[in-house]
Amino acid sequence: MEYKPTIGLEIHAELKTRTKMFCDSLNDADEKKANKNVCPVCLGQPGALPTINKEAIKHVIRVGLALGGKINPVTKFDRKNYFYPDLPKGYQISQYDQPLVIGGNLLGVRLRRIHLEEDTGTLVHAGESSLVDFNRGGVPLMELVTEPDITSAEQAAEFGKELQLILRYLGVSDADMEKGHMRLEANVSLNMGTKVELKNINSFRAMKDAVTYELARQEELLRAGKKVSQETRGWDEANQKTVSQRSKEEAHDYRYFPEPDLPPFSTEIFEPEFLARELPELPQAKRTRFAKEYDLEAKQVELLVSEPAFASYFEEAASELKAQLPATRYSLLANYLLSDVRGMLGEQPLKDSKLNPEHLAHLVFLLNQSKITSRQAKDMLAKMLEKDADPETILKDESQYAISDTGELEKIVGEIVEETPQAVADYKKGKAQSLQFLIGKAMGRLKGRGNPEILKKLILEALSK
Repeated sequence: MEYKPTIGLEIHAELKTRTKMFCDSLNDADEKKANKNVCPVCLGQPGALPTINKEAIKHVIRVGLALGGKINPVTKFDRKNYFYPDLPKGYQISQYDQPLVIGGNLLGVRLRRIHLEEDTGTLVHAGESSLVDFNRGGVPLMELVTEPDITSAEQAAEFGKELQLILRYLGVSDADMEKGHMRLEANVSLNMGTKVELKNINSFRAMKDAVTYELARQEELLRAGKKVSQETRGWDEANQKTVSQRSKEEAHDYRYFPEPDLPPFSTEIFEPEFLARELPELPQAKRTRFAKEYDLEAKQVELLVSEPAFASYFEEAASELKAQLPATRYSLLANYLLSDVRGMLGEQPLKDSKLNPEHLAHLVFLLNQSKITSRQAKDMLAKMLEKDADPETILKDESQYAISDTGELEKIVGEIVEETPQAVADYKKGKAQSLQFLIGKAMGRLKGRGNPEILKKLILEALSK
């Protein structure tokens, strides 16, 4: 019997807002001091009343619009009741039967709903004790639920990556999985049978590994004539397997009921039509445009689009380059940005560097004009990253223009050929690497300023005599 995987995802993302979901405590994911950003509301103290964070509502509406969902005309909050140490009220304010967004589609996967709730606190285990930090408690948390349309572990991981990128383009969440901004859960079954929920997934690689393992585990059970239990299982990264945590709760287990302190409200007050007009260009549209407008390779396009800051920087530099040299191939600019610049930046964010997009464009222009060599370009990039300097200024200050004058280069080539008779003899015996040796010697004599193409041509002419 053939077993067909059926996978649905539940993805949580902390939203970027100044304050928490239902109070004025700061939403600061980088706060290191435990229980600093708290108040009676997010600590669930008697008599404290919640108020709705309007920016969080707008963020979820933006996501819904970007993914083609329907914005519910009337929505409300509900109490989801369960007891756990990181939930001081004994219930979570969430949404049940009237979520903010219904439907939508991403990468061919249908979306069931997108709703808004408050995050829980953080448990810190220290020896035999467990401590609770409520800084995260009450932070706006978006939850997106898909239909069970996903049929492989690879597709599940790709869906998560694309959603992460969209959230970043919209500016609604940093979606940094290492910091817990974005968390993944998967509901996995075979042939639409008993569903197992996978939790504790903290990376896309872990998503792929966990789903792959769970599908194999369920198939092994079914082939042995055993039943798959409906349960929640966690991903054990160290042992690369899923482990049973508890039996799966159903909606009735949470005893949902409307939040009495927050009445239903119309989403029209948030002007969805205006928010739709404000949406930025999304990743898939940008991929298509970059490939067509800049004639870039697929890999270059994907690398640029996957990092919004680099994509924006590239466009600024490309605009400058077009003004200077319309015939320039933009792949050279992309290569320098994605390879050399990224490598030199290390952990430093691009936005914090001193490298001006106009100056990087000028560097590529000088390369196209053969005024500098690729070796010089790399040296100059390092200086441009240290100080806000135009490459032309650096050239003038250091008298480092590339030497393309044939007469001057012929003189150097003659000297090199005369000084290295063994390399000349080796080349004539068929050792092609000797040519590179001679070019390298000439470039060394010229301190990297020689035009390598002209040097190669002149050396070949000298060797043919």
